[in-house]
Amino acid sequence: MRRLMMKFLANQSGATAIEYALIAAGISIVIVTAVQGIGTVMNDKYASVSTSLK
Repeated sequence: MRRLMMKFLANQSGATAIEYALIAAGISIVIVTAVQGIGTVMNDKYASVSTSLK
């Protein structure tokens, strides 16, 4: 039983998965922020063009 507990505590495969999940979450936040910023700029441009055409 003691050997099994030591083996469990030494296992690091779960830590790697958590690290990858945190990296993916960080990249997702950056992508969402960038797309949202571009969307706002494009919306303003389309509104400007629409106003100019009227």
